This record gives sequence, C-alpha cells and structure tokens, in this order.
Amino acid sequence: MAQTIQHEISPFLDPGPRTKANSLAILQLSRDNLLPVYLQPPTGEVDGYAEGAVVNTRYGSFPHSTMIDVPWGSQIRASKVDTGSRGRKRKREATTDVEGVSREGTAAGATNEQDNEASVTANNSGSATPASVAPTVKQAIADTSGFIHILPPTPEVWTSSLPHRTQVVYTPDYSYILHRIRARPGTVLIEAGAGSGSFTHAAVRAVYNGYPREGEKRRRGKVYSFEYHEERYHKMKQEIKDHGLTGLVQLTHRDVYKGGFLVDEGKSPEADAVFLDLPAPWEALPHLSRRKPRGFDVGEEGKKWVSPLNPKKSVYLCTFSPCIEQVQKTVSMMRRLGWVDIDMVEIANRKYHASRDRVGLHLNFDRGVNNSPKDVEEALKRLTEIEERTRQHAARAREGGDGDVEMESGDEGDVAVKLEDTAAEQPQESSSSSVAPWLEGRLITRGEPEIKTHTSYLVFAVLPREWTEEDEAAAAAMYPLGKEQKVIGAVDKQLRKQERREQLQQKSGGNSRKERRKQRDEKIGQECAPMAEES
Repeated sequence: MAQTIQHEISPFLDPGPRTKANSLAILQLSRDNLLPVYLQPPTGEVDGYAEGAVVNTRYGSFPHSTMIDVPWGSQIRASKVDTGSRGRKRKREATTDVEGVSREGTAAGATNEQDNEASVTANNSGSATPASVAPTVKQAIADTSGFIHILPPTPEVWTSSLPHRTQVVYTPDYSYILHRIRARPGTVLIEAGAGSGSFTHAAVRAVYNGYPREGEKRRRGKVYSFEYHEERYHKMKQEIKDHGLTGLVQLTHRDVYKGGFLVDEGKSPEADAVFLDLPAPWEALPHLSRRKPRGFDVGEEGKKWVSPLNPKKSVYLCTFSPCIEQVQKTVSMMRRLGWVDIDMVEIANRKYHASRDRVGLHLNFDRGVNNSPKDVEEALKRLTEIEERTRQHAARAREGGDGDVEMESGDEGDVAVKLEDTAAEQPQESSSSSVAPWLEGRLITRGEPEIKTHTSYLVFAVLPREWTEEDEAAAAAMYPLGKEQKVIGAVDKQLRKQERREQLQQKSGGNSRKERRKQRDEKIGQECAPMAEES
C-alpha cells in the first residue's frame, strides 16, 4: 500500500480564499509596479517598528499585520508608523514627560528604558528577543496617504514582479510554448536554462496533477530543470523551496552540453516535452535522441545508452533563440537527428488602449479633455464674446475715470487675455446634447508604449516514437491483415458492383430498371386521366 506523504500545497497552485502568514503575496502598487512580499506574522518589534514588519512605499507604510487573513484582491490602506526611533538607540539618561512619550502618545517610563534599549539592540543585530522581554505588537492605525492591492501569486504576476537574474520568458511567449509542446496534467517536462524561473512556474501549473507519493505507480506531472550558473542555481533552488514546489520541480546544476539530461545517477526522466532556453541549443540536441547518435561524443564509453525521452510517446520540443543564425544551426541539427514537423514562430504581442478625444470649449477642465474650439464656428463665437467684453470693459474704464483714464494701445489685448482666463476659470455649462459624456468625441486607440515580451524565435519540432518489431507484432495481432470483410481494398471492383445491384433490387422489390420505369409511367398516366376528362 502506497504511503501518503503530506505536502503543503504551493500558493501558486491553490492560494486559498485569504492571505496567510509565512506565505508569498504580490503587492500591486500601480498598474505595472508589483512587489513580491513574504508575509511575516506580528511577533514583536522589527527594525524599530512596534507594528512588526512594515513595507514602505511611495504610497505609504503597510504593516504585514494589516495584510494577513484578508481576501485576495483586497485594498489595503496605509498606516501611521513612527520611523523616528528606527535603527537608533534610545538615550540612557532620564527624560522629561515630553521626551518620555513614545509612539502615538504611549508613556515610556525610565524603568523600562533599559529593556527597550536591549530590545532595539537585539533587533538591529539580528538576534532573538530575550525571553524576559515579552514581545509587544502595536495596533496599526489607518492613514490617508494611499493604498495598495494584495494579489495571490500566479505565474503571470510572478513574471512581472520576480527579481531578474537573466532575461525573462514573458507570458505571451510561455503561454504559446506550453500549448505547442502539449504540456498538460501528468506531462513530464525538461527545461534547460532555468534562469529567473518564469517559465518554470508556468510549466509547473500546466503539468500539475498532484504531488508524488512514495511507492505510487501512477505517473505524476513534473518539471526537470537544469541550470549551469551556480549562483542562479542556488537562488532558484531556494525559491522553489519557499514556494512549495519541491516535489514538483527537480533542479539540477549541470552543463547539459556535456552532461545531458539524465537524473538520479543515470536514470531517465522519460520526458514528453522539452524546452531549451540555451545560447547554443544545437549542442544539447544530440542528448535528446532515442538511440545514441553516430558521430557525436555523447554518453560514456562502455555504458548502455539511456534516452531521457519517453519511449512510448512522441516528444515535442521548443527552442528559444534571439538570433536567426542560432535558428539555422538548430534546424540543421534537428534534421540530422530525425526531428520532423519543424516550425519557427515569432510572438509579437502588443496592447492597445482605447479612449475618446473630447474637444470643445463647453467642456470642463477634466482629465483627458481638450478644452479648445472643436470647429471654426465655435472659435469665432468665442472671439466675438471676448471682443464684446473688451469693449464693455474699456467703456466702463472711460466712464469711471471722468475721461482722465484712457487705455493705451496695448492694454486692450491684455484685457482680452485676462477676460479669457477669467472665463476659463469659471465652470462652463454642460453640453445641451443628449449624448452621454463617455460617448462624446472621437474614439481613438494608441499602442502600449512598452511591450514586455522577449523578441525571440521559437523553433518547434516533433520526434516520433520508434516502431519496433514487437510493436508491429502486437499491432498485427490486434488488427489482422487479409481477413477483413466488406472493406474497400479487400474486395475487387466487380464484386462491389454486384453487391450494389443486389442492394438496389432489395429496395425496389426485385424489379429491374425497365420494369421500374414502366411502373412509373403507368402511375403518371393514371394521375393525368381525370384531368383530361374534365378538360
């Protein structure tokens, strides 16, 4: 009986309805600004903050305690935190009543001053709080500085927020790649060039059909990832552990150009799909063969060749190359090794923003409004109003000054400008048109200024399974040749014509064609006889 091993489900696969402590969350600061954070439970003062761990952003400060046990997608308001004592030691001398007031007006007496100083020193040095000092967590107070949203970790938002160690495979690319290589629940996938882990997280979600169990014979989906760079390998391994993907991703530090794709001391992963994000994928292709290829230095001398591919299925491959010269070498090597259905694709993803261009002097000075004349008629009407007001103002100035105050030649234009500014500051009357405000103006579209996609060429290919003599014998036993009945190909032409005649005779009751024609003419004559008598 298979032994059941309990696995904590990764938040990338099942984040649950609410946030949890000691788990990953993505903070959305703005539309294109995402920040990954591991939520820490409030256990005491952290870095001088009495509220515990705090995330400081341009929109305010956000204690972790306000982001735990809330529904995903919630809006988190900023909090008031005291940053004055952060990272500083408190003075030992006695303080006055004003100096003894701590954060938010809480009294900090001289008797507790040494304990507080020890607590701050311990936090700054990274050591634990002494057992004699009970951890206290201050309740966060909401502020009006701003807000953020908290999102569950998914491969899409992780790709936009992860720390870049290499060039990232973005969502438009890996979504199409996983579709073309037929990654589905239960698929075993090989990835060479883990890099920053963007494709790894997306591949795990695509092949996941449960965590493996000890002694289980059922085939579970898994990703075998290979990384050559040692520093990136250790960082990627820690991320896999923190994200709860240890049982689903097996990361190996190896140069696949020389070492190949075998795992666990020469064991084959029996992969159904392969993704190569390498500078020279043609050097790794000889290791992805059914049998040891001739003319290539692969495998160890004197040892039996072990293929990393699934022997019972066709294998689908994708390579990710930024240069067309790399594509040419890769395709040439694929043809030498027997890959078929070779195809190259380039993904060009671009978003378009749609809006309406609202133009007119009658519109208020709202965001996105072009407050200028929409046509010549409206411009002339506005100029006429300005000139009329200018004349009225000049007349009032002459009358009020008893003829002593006269306008100079350049004053009239200045008055017109002032009048126009004053009219612009006054709220304009809304349009008398019955059209809704969101339908006014021309509908315009503009492309996204920054396209987050990696300009590369995707080369796809298929390696069919080998058809052995045993497979041929099994197929012949299941579908024997030469014993088919009523199958086109096993019956000659004359016999098929005879069978067709017999079928027609059965439908017509055994009569020949002449007899059927004679019966039809007689029936028509009987129907036409009454009509002839009436006429």
